[in-house]
Amino acid sequence: MPYEPPTHTVERSLRATTGAKTVAGVDEVGRGAWAGPVTVCAAITGLRKPPAGLTDSKLISPKRRAELAPVLESWVTAYGLGDASPQEIDELGMTAALRLAAVRALEALPVRPDAVILDGKHDYLGSPWQVRTVIKGDQSCIAVAAASVIAKVRRDAMMAELGAQNGDYADFAFEANAGYPSPVHRAALEERGPTAHHRLSWSYLDALPRWQHLKKVRFSAETAALESGGQLGFDF
Repeated sequence: MPYEPPTHTVERSLRATTGAKTVAGVDEVGRGAWAGPVTVCAAITGLRKPPAGLTDSKLISPKRRAELAPVLESWVTAYGLGDASPQEIDELGMTAALRLAAVRALEALPVRPDAVILDGKHDYLGSPWQVRTVIKGDQSCIAVAAASVIAKVRRDAMMAELGAQNGDYADFAFEANAGYPSPVHRAALEERGPTAHHRLSWSYLDALPRWQHLKKVRFSAETAALESGGQLGFDF
């Protein structure tokens, strides 16, 4: 199914209406995973024409993503990456963990952007950053699309390396599912329980009687309801 290529329309609008000279596109990956960090990339692209085939990372095959990511890393003006660990997600909740990872990514840039294009409808970044949220920004905005591909490939590689470095994690097949709830991952959880890289405050543990005692309870019922969107398995 063909998709419209991303453009610089939003970035041009921000430049015209706010006077911003440097605009970063920001996207995350790992929000819906049960294991591993949430990873955010901030990318600055200027107004140049992007490499062919750039779009939301979820719409690109793994092989093509792996080919495109190093091209993008050389093509962008700058990019920064930030992670929030499973422990930070458990302690802070997903919204605050996303902000932490995004701030780390933005602060890893060599220059502070004047404005940020944030994928999605919720501004989890907030003050003092000047933010424009764009639904499906990873499809429509060049800088956000570039950030989505770099973040996805980097996090997938991190999860694959985690599985390769520790033979005890082989049953979880992190190299194939990147910590998302695939059937193999679910079966391993039921049999072996969560690893040190699993998010222990999440509701999947409620369905694992043998391992429920490991669950970390941090949220109030109201906050848990607001945060539950982060457990739906996005971008797997």
